[in-house]
Amino acid sequence: MGSAVSKRVLSAAVLGAVLGALAFHFIGPPAGGLAVGGPPAGGPMTGAGSGAAPALATDAQSWLANTIRYVIGPVGQVFLRLLFMLVAPLLFAALALGVASLSDLKSLGRIGLKTLAYTVTVSAIAVVLGVALVEFFQPGAGVAPELRERLLAGAAERAAGVTGGGPVKTGVELFVQMVPDNVVKSTANGDYLALMLFALLFGIGMVLARKPSSAAAARVDALQGALEGLYEVMMTLIALVIGFAPVGVFALMFTLTAQLGYEVLGLLAGYVGVVLLGLALHQFVVYSLAVKLLGRMSPLRFFRDVQDAMVTAFSTASSNATLPTALRVAEEKLKLPPHVSRFVLTLGSTANQNGTALFEGVTVLFLAQFYGVELGLSQQVMVVAVCVLGGIGTAGVPSGSLPVVALILGMIGVPVEGVGIIVGVNGFLDMCRTTLNVTGDLAAAVVVSRGEPERPSDPYA
Repeated sequence: MGSAVSKRVLSAAVLGAVLGALAFHFIGPPAGGLAVGGPPAGGPMTGAGSGAAPALATDAQSWLANTIRYVIGPVGQVFLRLLFMLVAPLLFAALALGVASLSDLKSLGRIGLKTLAYTVTVSAIAVVLGVALVEFFQPGAGVAPELRERLLAGAAERAAGVTGGGPVKTGVELFVQMVPDNVVKSTANGDYLALMLFALLFGIGMVLARKPSSAAAARVDALQGALEGLYEVMMTLIALVIGFAPVGVFALMFTLTAQLGYEVLGLLAGYVGVVLLGLALHQFVVYSLAVKLLGRMSPLRFFRDVQDAMVTAFSTASSNATLPTALRVAEEKLKLPPHVSRFVLTLGSTANQNGTALFEGVTVLFLAQFYGVELGLSQQVMVVAVCVLGGIGTAGVPSGSLPVVALILGMIGVPVEGVGIIVGVNGFLDMCRTTLNVTGDLAAAVVVSRGEPERPSDPYA
C-alpha cells in the first residue's frame, strides 16, 4: 500500500468514524445493534415532549439498522472476505518458500530458534506490562451495582456469539489439533495453524528432496518455481483488493461507531485506556529498544518504513489479512533477506501476537476486578503464561482472541459471560492490538535477520 493509498485509507477511516458517531448521536443505536442501552438522552430524536417522537426515533433507528445491515455493512465484509480469500494460498506459498529457500535445515533450526526465543520473551514482557497497568489503575474495581447489572444485560448471549457457544479447547487439544488430519478441511474452518504446520513440513520436504545432480532436484526446483509464481499472483491480486481499501475501511468504521456510540465507550473508558496505554508503551518503548539494541536499526527509520503495514493492520484488524503488505514492506523498505522475512512474518502472523497477549492479560484482570474475584500471585503467573501461549496460538483474524479470554476466565473462576461486556469495544481494540501484532512481526524480522546472509548458502555448491 503506497503512501497515497495510506492517506486515503486514513481519511476514509476518520470520515466513517465521524459519520457513524453522528448517526448514533442524532438517531440513536440501530435497532437490534450491538450498542448497550438506548439513545442518548436529550438527542433530537429522543425528546419526550411529543408522542410522535418515540415512533420517529424507532423508524430512524430501523432505517439506520437496515442501512448498515444491507448496504454499508456488506461492503466492509466483502472487503475483508476478499482479503481472507487470498490469505490461505499466500500463507502456504510464503512459508513453504521461506523454508525451501533456506536449502539447509541447520539454517531453518537457527532462524526458528531465534524467532521462538524472541517471540516468547517479548510476549511475556507484553503480558507483564498489561497486568502491571491493570493492578496499578484498577479499571474494573468499584463498579456500582446498577452499572454492573446494566453492562451484564445480554452479556451471556454476546459471549456465546464470539466464543462459539461451545467448550473452549484445552492446551493439549490445541496441540493435537495443530496436526491436521485433513489440511483442506482445517483451512476451510479457518485453522491457519494447521495450514502453517503443513506448509512448514512441505518446505522441509522440498529441502530434503533436493539432492545434487538428480532428477528429483530438477523437479523440486520446478515446484519451487511454481510456488514463487503462486506467491507473485497472490501479491498482485492483493494489490488490486487494497485499491478498494478506502471504501471498505469507511464501511467498517461507520458500522463500528454507529453501533457502538459514546455511551458504552464512556462506561468502559478506564478499561480501554489501560489497554491503549499498554499497547502504546509496548509499541514505542519495547519495540524501539528491540530494534535498536538487537536489530541495530534506527527506530525512527523502522517506524517510518512500516507505516503502510500499520495502517493496513488497523484497517483490517487481521494479522493474516495484513501479511501481504508486511511481506512487501520487509523486502522493499526494510531491505530484509527474503528467506528470513517470509519465514518470520508468515509464522508471526499467527504465532507472534504481542498485542493479543497484552489485551488478553488486561481483559482477564479487568473482568476479575469487575466481578470482585481476587487473584493471588500464583494465579496471576498462570494468567501470564496462558496469555503468552494464547498469543502464540490465537487465530490472526478479527476477534480471534476472545475464545482464549473465555478459556482463561474459566480457569480462574471468573464468569465466562463477562466476555460479552467488552464485545462492544472489542472492535476498536482489535484494530489497535492488530497494529501492535503486525509491528511486532516486522520488529521480529529485523531482529532475526541480523547476522543472517542476504541469500542462504547452498550446501550442495
